[in-house]
Amino acid sequence: MDSSTPPVISPLRQRMIDDMRMRKFTAKTQSGYLRAVKRFAGFLGRSPDTATVEDLRWYQLHLVDTGTSPISLNAAIAGLKFFFDVTLDRAELMAKMQPVRVPQRLPVVLSREEVGRLIAASGNLKHQTALSLAYGTGLRASEVVALKVCDIDSQRMTLRVEQGKGRKDRYAMLSPVLLERLRVWWRVARAQGKMLDGGWLFPGLNPIESLSTRQLNRAIHAAAAEAKIDKRVSMHTLRHCFATHLLEQKVDIRVIQVLLGHKQLDTTALYTQVATDILREVVSPLEMLHPE
Repeated sequence: MDSSTPPVISPLRQRMIDDMRMRKFTAKTQSGYLRAVKRFAGFLGRSPDTATVEDLRWYQLHLVDTGTSPISLNAAIAGLKFFFDVTLDRAELMAKMQPVRVPQRLPVVLSREEVGRLIAASGNLKHQTALSLAYGTGLRASEVVALKVCDIDSQRMTLRVEQGKGRKDRYAMLSPVLLERLRVWWRVARAQGKMLDGGWLFPGLNPIESLSTRQLNRAIHAAAAEAKIDKRVSMHTLRHCFATHLLEQKVDIRVIQVLLGHKQLDTTALYTQVATDILREVVSPLEMLHPE
C-alpha cells in the first residue's frame, strides 16, 4: 500500500472540520477541538454522535478522577460543546457538562537584575535579541515569532503586531535600546544569509520559516539554567516582567493594558499584586503606632 495515501476522514469528522473552517478557527483551535472529540470517542468506545447526556456526565467525572487539570478539563468541554452544539445541533446533550473554576495563581516575576542575567546568558544573538524584544515590548511568544522585518517602524518607534491574540492588530512600543539590538541582529543575519528581504525577523533554520515558539521556549529554559535562575521561567515570564516593571515605574495601568493588548482592565490589574516596589512604598498601619 502506498504510504503517501492520505488517511480516510469520516464524514462526521469532516463535517466538524468544515464547521470550524467556516468560522475561521485557527489551526491550533481546530486541532484541540478534534483531539477533545477523539478522546471522548475513545472513552465511549463507539461513535461520539451516539452519546447521551449521562455518557458526557460520566466522561467529565472520568476526567476529574484521572487528575485532569482545570485548564485541560475546560478545553475538553469547549471542544465537545462545539461538536454537539454546532456539528450535531444537539446542544441539550451538554446539559450536565459544566466548566470548572480555574484557580488564579500569581505569575512568576523576575527582578530587573535577573532579566539582565537571563538575556545575557542566551546562547546566540538571535535568541538573545528575541528575548530582549519579548521583555522590551511585552509581546507573547507567538507574536514575537510572527514578526517580519517590515513590522519595524523606526520613524514612529513602534512594532506592528498583526493578528495577535483575539485576531487583533495593535502596535507595541519600540525603545531606542531595542531598536539598536534589532539593527545589530539584522546586520549579522543578513551577512550570514539567514534573513530574507521582507522575511521573518527571527527565521528558523530554513529562512522561509519562522522560529517556532517551542524553539524559543527551549532557548529561554537553557538561558535560565545558564544564568542559575531557579524560578519557573517561560517566554510568558518576560511578558509578566514587562508589565510589572512598568507598573513599578508608575506607568498608568491603562497604558499597560493597551501595550499588552488586554481586553479587560481586570486582567492587567493582576500585576498590582506582584509589583513589589509598590508594596514597599506602602506604610504599614503598625508603623504609624510608632512614628519616629
